[in-house]
Amino acid sequence: MSDKSIVKTRRRFRARHRGRGAQVWIYLGKLLRMFVYQNDWKVLPMAALIAGLVGMVIRKKMFLNMEGTIMGSFALVCVAIWNGCFNSIQVICRERDVIKREHRSGMHISSYIFSHMLYQFLLCLMQTGVTMYVTKLTGVRYPAEGLFTPWLIVDLGISMLLITYASDMLSLWVSTLAHTTTTAMTIMPFVLIFQLVFSGGMLTLPAWTEPLTHFTISNPGLKVIAAQADTNNRPFVTISNMVDKMKDNEVGGTVTVGQVLDLLADKENPTVAEIRATEIGKVFTVGEIREMLEKSETFQQLKAEPLVNDMAVGDVINAILEEDALKPVREYSIPRINITVGDAIALLQGVDGVKDIADAKITRQTTVGDVLDMVDAAGIMERYKDVELGGVTTVGEAVDRIASLDDVQARRDKRFTVKTTLGRLIDLVGENNVRTFLEEKAAAASYKSDYEMRWDNIVEYWLHLLMFILVFGMLSTITLEFIDKDKR
Repeated sequence: MSDKSIVKTRRRFRARHRGRGAQVWIYLGKLLRMFVYQNDWKVLPMAALIAGLVGMVIRKKMFLNMEGTIMGSFALVCVAIWNGCFNSIQVICRERDVIKREHRSGMHISSYIFSHMLYQFLLCLMQTGVTMYVTKLTGVRYPAEGLFTPWLIVDLGISMLLITYASDMLSLWVSTLAHTTTTAMTIMPFVLIFQLVFSGGMLTLPAWTEPLTHFTISNPGLKVIAAQADTNNRPFVTISNMVDKMKDNEVGGTVTVGQVLDLLADKENPTVAEIRATEIGKVFTVGEIREMLEKSETFQQLKAEPLVNDMAVGDVINAILEEDALKPVREYSIPRINITVGDAIALLQGVDGVKDIADAKITRQTTVGDVLDMVDAAGIMERYKDVELGGVTTVGEAVDRIASLDDVQARRDKRFTVKTTLGRLIDLVGENNVRTFLEEKAAAASYKSDYEMRWDNIVEYWLHLLMFILVFGMLSTITLEFIDKDKR
């Protein structure tokens, strides 16, 4: 072949590969060969190992409660950032001399960076697929339906891909700044710490540092995963678990009668209102009362008690109904039937059998049982056994009646000491009521509008991550354009 032919062939070869598009495919092919022959594929089993470890930790709480979902979201963001950062942290600085030589021979920096961006995107896509598959395999229960696709795991996969790719582009830029792999690996821990500390989700930051969260990939990354996981609508269980641990703790203090009555009268308090609405009391028949009396040892002892004065049966009844000294007896409420002694005696006065023996005399040897036999109490109760006595009321009505008594009002300032356990107080109110109340209040206090599961919220975070990808890609190109000024 003549010298002219050789020169002509070389010119055609150079012309064929001087276009930016052509150079992109040349370098992309080179990177794919490096993936196979220089063990770049090892990032995939590493991604699977990390995803497996994280999946085993978060599987019992992720998507089940608010705290577990936030922690799980943060853990997934950490996985994505870790994968992305270590994909490209050394790819530029390890072949810096080669890049400088090829750039002087006609290589376009934009083509070189764009080929890396395409290659790293494919790498991040494979890592994301591996991560989502392995976490599901380890037991993370992803909800079925997403906002943008029929599967939430796909929606989350898009977010994980964008977080991983944005982190990859950040590391690519760091790799263009560092002249050696040692320098790049030294910078990398600081980049990771900055991303994780200033994510704005797990650590409470001072007010002056909050603007720094806008410069982190982890901040929109955490928000988008927490929003897709519907964190705000998950139950908050930390306080409920804390109550379980404290149930045996003793509580107590000195209170007044008035404070207790005021607390029980507070109709605005939902817990108290529920207690006040509880119905108490029962409707009894005369026959049921008779059976209870016959089984009562106290009543049998009362029947054997002697009466100490000679008087008529009617006098005894009138004395009970009229004597001021016997007022407490008349007002005594018979347990479980919601009727006072005075009302019961007045009821008996209207019975024909009682009227007939009103003049009968009671001697000193007469017992209560004798009097009952004299008035044929058993026969009367048998005759009226189906008559209903008593009634149903509520706790609130009973409390209000007690609070209105003059004797109770006179003792409002009386102090007494209460000593019990937290568990007993919870049982008094109702354990389920306490748990529900605490969980709802804690969830409301922990609510964040950033975590609302809305499509506009999620699209905003995706655009934020896309902006990081483009900015770091441009910075990598601009930084590497100055490689000829590198005097090394």
